[in-house]
Amino acid sequence: MSVFSLGAEQTAWCAELRTLAGERLRPLADRGEPGRVNRPLLAELGRLGLLRRLFDSGALELCLMRESLAQRCTEAETALALQGLGAHPVHAYGTPAQRERWLPRVADGGAVAAFALSEPGAGSDAAALSLAAEPDGDGWRLTGAKCWISNAPEADFYTVFARTAPGAGARGVTAFLVPADRPGLTGDALEMLSPHPIGALDFDAVPVTAADVLGGPGRGFAVAMGTLDLFRPSVGAFAVGMAQAALDATVAHTGRREAFGGPLKDLQAVSHQVAEMALRTEAARLMVYAAAAAYDAGAADVPRRAAMAKLFATEAAQFVVDTAVQLHGARALRRGHLLEHLYREVRAPRIYEGASEVQRGIIARELYATAGREATR
Repeated sequence: MSVFSLGAEQTAWCAELRTLAGERLRPLADRGEPGRVNRPLLAELGRLGLLRRLFDSGALELCLMRESLAQRCTEAETALALQGLGAHPVHAYGTPAQRERWLPRVADGGAVAAFALSEPGAGSDAAALSLAAEPDGDGWRLTGAKCWISNAPEADFYTVFARTAPGAGARGVTAFLVPADRPGLTGDALEMLSPHPIGALDFDAVPVTAADVLGGPGRGFAVAMGTLDLFRPSVGAFAVGMAQAALDATVAHTGRREAFGGPLKDLQAVSHQVAEMALRTEAARLMVYAAAAAYDAGAADVPRRAAMAKLFATEAAQFVVDTAVQLHGARALRRGHLLEHLYREVRAPRIYEGASEVQRGIIARELYATAGREATR
């Protein structure tokens, strides 16, 4: 398959996903409580086999799932993505016992996963985290706080990144699988501009052992970056899905809305804006697919491609949705309108999993590192 086009089977599967999202997932999402885990929605994602595919598919298939679901039900897309983000470290770096205990429950929607990396003083700068893993016999005690954690405090387990070697920067971080019922682990919900729960976690000497380590002691930063390299392009796919939904709505609206003696689409100022929306959406889609294909091929430039895809697609989606609101006028600001929903949803992806400014830093760093390697040959 070319990275620039989809085969007939993939195109049909994406259409099927959009139908499932609209007919079976959208009603469950509508009955959910904002700011809470929607467990019936997760269970349906499990029954449809979509959660299991998180562990059986590559980056391209993940992107196709996220884009397709996002076009019809952003809540379902986000529920699926958060299960993948929280559980991927277990799938990719966990022990057989860890995988056997948790992954089947994640796949059927029975266990809620969360990725606990950000801290009050270390959000996008993952190497600066300070949650302390203090030696305690054959294990450690986790002491400190996490913040802005999706699915917290309602998750059933957390992939937690803690500092096992003070002063060692990225090399001093270890990843742990921490069940939510561990003594000393508590959490609070945060009131955020988000339909899914986001919370803060407090670790008061939470016990962990070698059996809870993911990827080996001191390998936590590699676990985090390996996970983000996979999921950053798919954040772009989420953004593309939202942009496509906004574009489709705008084409329909401007084609039928009468103003100034004819449909809005006949006004050059309007048609050129719609063309720009389509241009940016398609460019973002191509960057996402290219980054996903590079990941699946094991290319050396995955961090740069992933950062570019995430950056461009999320910024493009912000433009597309904002322009769609402008072209719809006041009706788009009414509570419950598709674009009112997308306008709230589209902002956060420019921040989480590395803000746009962080992505620019990654891109520049990778470019200079490549130039340095080539200069020494």
